[in-house]
Amino acid sequence: MKKLNPFSHVVSLFVILVISLIIIPLPAPLLDMMFILNISLSLIILLLTMYIKNALEFSVFPSILLITTLFRLALNISSTRLILSHSGQAGQVIKTFGSFVLQGNIVVGFVVFLIIVLVQFLVITKGAERVSEVAARFRLDAMPGKQMAIDADLNSGLIDEQGARQRREDVQREAEFYGSMDGASKFVKGDAIMSIVITFINFIGGLIVGMVQGGQSFSDVLNVYSIATVGDGLVSQVPALLISTATGMIVTRAASNSTLGEDVSHQFTAQPMVILLTGFGILALNLIPGMPHVQLILVAAFLIGSGMALRKRIEQSAAQPAAQPAGAGAAAAMQAGDDTAYYKDIDHIYNLLPLDAIEMEFGYSLIPLVDESNGSTFTERLVSFRKQFAMEMGMVVPSIRLRDNGLLNPNQYVIKIRGEEVARGEILIDYYLALDPGNLTGEIDGIDTIEPAYGIPSKWITPDKKDMAEIYGYTVIDPLSVVVTHLSETVRRHADELLSRQEVGRILESVKSYDASLAADEVPNVITQSNLQKVLCSLLKEGVPIRDMETILETVSNNAAAARDPDMMTEYVRQALHRTITRKWAEGGQIQVITLDSEVEKTIISSISKNEHGTYLSLDPRTTQKIITRLTDCIAKVRDVMSTPVILTSPVVRIYFSKLLQQFYPKAVVLSFNELDNDIKIQAVANVTLE
Repeated sequence: MKKLNPFSHVVSLFVILVISLIIIPLPAPLLDMMFILNISLSLIILLLTMYIKNALEFSVFPSILLITTLFRLALNISSTRLILSHSGQAGQVIKTFGSFVLQGNIVVGFVVFLIIVLVQFLVITKGAERVSEVAARFRLDAMPGKQMAIDADLNSGLIDEQGARQRREDVQREAEFYGSMDGASKFVKGDAIMSIVITFINFIGGLIVGMVQGGQSFSDVLNVYSIATVGDGLVSQVPALLISTATGMIVTRAASNSTLGEDVSHQFTAQPMVILLTGFGILALNLIPGMPHVQLILVAAFLIGSGMALRKRIEQSAAQPAAQPAGAGAAAAMQAGDDTAYYKDIDHIYNLLPLDAIEMEFGYSLIPLVDESNGSTFTERLVSFRKQFAMEMGMVVPSIRLRDNGLLNPNQYVIKIRGEEVARGEILIDYYLALDPGNLTGEIDGIDTIEPAYGIPSKWITPDKKDMAEIYGYTVIDPLSVVVTHLSETVRRHADELLSRQEVGRILESVKSYDASLAADEVPNVITQSNLQKVLCSLLKEGVPIRDMETILETVSNNAAAARDPDMMTEYVRQALHRTITRKWAEGGQIQVITLDSEVEKTIISSISKNEHGTYLSLDPRTTQKIITRLTDCIAKVRDVMSTPVILTSPVVRIYFSKLLQQFYPKAVVLSFNELDNDIKIQAVANVTLE
């Protein structure tokens, strides 16, 4: 059973006490204590809203707003009771506040009090109410787009399932928070109105009680009850003003990695030229006759001095990193001078031959995007993807070499496998990519492009249009996520090329750590490591995970006779991995497929030939073209219900039809009946025929 925080009981008792204050009379000393507690609580809330980094860190604020509003109203009722029943004597706090503001002048005191109340009601409270209303509507409208962005990050391996669940909860909580704030801001508005009403009740009621019941003169009554009325109003309005400010602060606070003070300090000091120009502008005001020259000169001197100091500090910080490339250039020049002598040793030339498994090259504009010294999280994203890919596919992605390339367009990047380019993309670093999922409710202006990983029509938009794009239904992605997603999809497509003999050895060593006898018996006694590599590469090429190595090795052992033919062994392994294959391509207990007509399968089977190297499909070009054309028509008809074409065949035909399709539809999935669970529901949405 979860242990309750003792403080939770205090909060519950406090709420009960607040409600009790409306009915139970309080003595003046205790009322003074409650007023001081109210001011302290309001100040704590205001400071909390300034030190949090996003609104969800203070998600209880709407409830706190209700409690503090009720607390102030309860104190107003208690103070009104004391003012009217004790001839204006309602404690030291009220008397001190009233005397300090009035300063012997009732008219001036009332005017100051009314200005404070109206500023809170018309400026802060109305503004916070409007911001809460708009923010709540925007957050709710943007929820579908944010959910799609989370799903895209999860599918690309940028986040794991737990991270996706947490982000979905944050999106839900954020929408609920701003929805609550939209309603809770009405409490602040009602509190401001009620404060004005209670003030007039205290004043008019005091006049009636003092003159009618007490028999005092009008001037005496006015003097006594004006101090009590203004003091009571200020004691309630000062905390109300703090809470209203906190309300406006939290609903206008954008999500950040820093507190409000840190953000203000950083952003104000980031442009020293602005501060310098302001200082000179203030100094120019001395030309106007009658201006206070001493004050103007002091302020101008402070601004100019601050601007010059900030400018000098920024120039020094910019010069420090620039010194490193200069040193590196000198070292490179020195090495260039000894280049001939270095490569006289033929062994040094051999060091140039090895190729990196994966390599990325960037134009110079994209270097800050992947440079950790500039605060980039690119390496962290790669680590997360490598972990996700290992858990999903059972293979560890090799190290990725990052290089700059001056021959590329400044906004371009290139992905290479074994030294050869396999993918290329172009991004705008200061923009967001808005993907069109096909169900937009509005259009947004931007630079038309194609998303590099999936080929989806997209637009590059400026950051100020991000929220509106999400409301219209776009999936908005930052530039770094575009690069990482493209890299992850490229790795998935070429996973079979990245599985080296050395990596297979590491996988076998990993199997030995929990089943030493299985790994030792199978390789090389039943199957050679090279043939095992071919089987694993064949699985990866068609997107089948190889994480269940125990099942793979046991299947190899059980079908040792076919171990010499990697293709046939792959088919046996695929059938043994039927649960994995079903989970990957079925959804909701059913799978939608395109089937082959019996005549098509008979034609393929009759065209299977065999030689000393194995079996192969020798289908004539005319029949091949006819089958591919019919399949193309079927795929076009079911494109709306099947994002990835899944073709279901008999076990004998699967391997040959899969190889046939690789040159026409590399993204198509070919499965056999034996590779699906018995309890899965198969829905045939199209059938390929020869007619």
